[in-house]
Amino acid sequence: MPSYIGAIDQGTTSTRFIVFDKSGRVVSVAQREHEQIYPRPGWVEHDPEEIWRRTHEVISEAMQQRALQPDDLAAIGITNQRETTVVWHRKTGTPVYNAIVWQDTRVADAVAEFSRATSAGQDRFRAKTGLPLATYFSALKTRWILDNVPGARKQADAGELLFGTIDTFLTWKLTGGAHVTDVTNASRTQLMDLASLTWDDELLAAFDIPEKMLPHICSSSQTYGAAQVDAIGGVPIAGILGDQHAALVGQACFKPGEAKNTYGTGCFLLMNTGRDPVSSKHGLITTVAYKLGVEPAHYALEGSVAISGALVQWLRDNLGLIEKSADIETLARTVKDNGGVYFVPAFSGLYAPYWKADARGVITGLTRYANKGHLARAVLEATAFQTREVVEAMERDSGIALDVLRTDGGMVENDLLMQFQADILNREVVRPMVKETTALGAAYAAGLAVGFFESIDELCANWSIDQTWQPHMAESDRAQLFTQWKKAVTRSFDWAD
Repeated sequence: MPSYIGAIDQGTTSTRFIVFDKSGRVVSVAQREHEQIYPRPGWVEHDPEEIWRRTHEVISEAMQQRALQPDDLAAIGITNQRETTVVWHRKTGTPVYNAIVWQDTRVADAVAEFSRATSAGQDRFRAKTGLPLATYFSALKTRWILDNVPGARKQADAGELLFGTIDTFLTWKLTGGAHVTDVTNASRTQLMDLASLTWDDELLAAFDIPEKMLPHICSSSQTYGAAQVDAIGGVPIAGILGDQHAALVGQACFKPGEAKNTYGTGCFLLMNTGRDPVSSKHGLITTVAYKLGVEPAHYALEGSVAISGALVQWLRDNLGLIEKSADIETLARTVKDNGGVYFVPAFSGLYAPYWKADARGVITGLTRYANKGHLARAVLEATAFQTREVVEAMERDSGIALDVLRTDGGMVENDLLMQFQADILNREVVRPMVKETTALGAAYAAGLAVGFFESIDELCANWSIDQTWQPHMAESDRAQLFTQWKKAVTRSFDWAD
């Protein structure tokens, strides 16, 4: 009887393979980064073949750490950076172009063109998809590849090319040809009808994408095929969830009103809204939360922030102010406050709740007094300010007051950030005992599909709190800081032509 469950966590900057035991504890883990490719300003790409190699490597390494055999794993789940788009040859598996990453803004002109076509503007497809027109989603990225890679449009029309987000590409590679995705990833393409959970003919026609390219839409928890890779040969691939949806499952947010915030490359707040989609009037996204087996889908409201942890990496790699990302807390603690400095990280425009593709990053409030400690503090505070804006929008849309914010992701190890988050929100912030909630959610989905876990009650019982932060800031200080942040945000608007 297998004792463990595995998860591939394919993120924006790295790929991991994690093995969990039945209680959700990490047994082994391996991680490898992959190259970030920036061909032009605003363009962000990954090499899909490099991601596939890294996936191979981390699976082998994690299995070898504990001398695990394929029979030790009940199943494997996949979680992934979501909207990132891959198009590859059906026969050879060779990508026709690099993966276009979710942060990429090359389709900004197409967004404007599509928005001008109707009086609904950016909301042209929102009623059907839950999404505004934005550079973020997969449909326009796919259209760009078909229109700009020589021969791609003709090959796609002939049925020779396949499209997928990273989950689809990896599943196809791992299983030797299963061309599938789950409802959560499909809901981020802007090609799926949220109500029917199927590809929509009207949307396909509008974006000029052949349906024969698209994967079959499945549940988030079912067996899609068996792995053909030696280290995990024969193990069922049985769970797929986009990374933020996986974190929602990993945080056991199965009841309407329960929410989590993931602090990773970007920052993503999801609230479970139950079996009915809730339309947003305050700049949020309506998305599929998860679909477990034959049970009805659950939906979520999401607030997507493009840049959070990536801003710390920028401070490290582009400015050289810190040697490693963890050093930012030490640098930020050299000052008692932000010194009046605010950093709006609109590197690829602003996502929720503004959806302004023409915004660009700004640093405001600089004086001779400001030093690198103030800049480091402003970098951390930017994530907390953006989260507050999303929380407030979510409460207005859902009518639910958020009492506790469950957190996960790499930045939750930063105590200064977590305390400031509690202070600026004026709400309790909690960190779970198991911090690898994204990978854990994918493992949970796979485990439910094969009976390794009996029910979601078992998953809820696994969840426990590691640390809690209570707000301590005076209301006058909170109001002043947030007012200045909102002023700084307006300075980022209408920058790109």
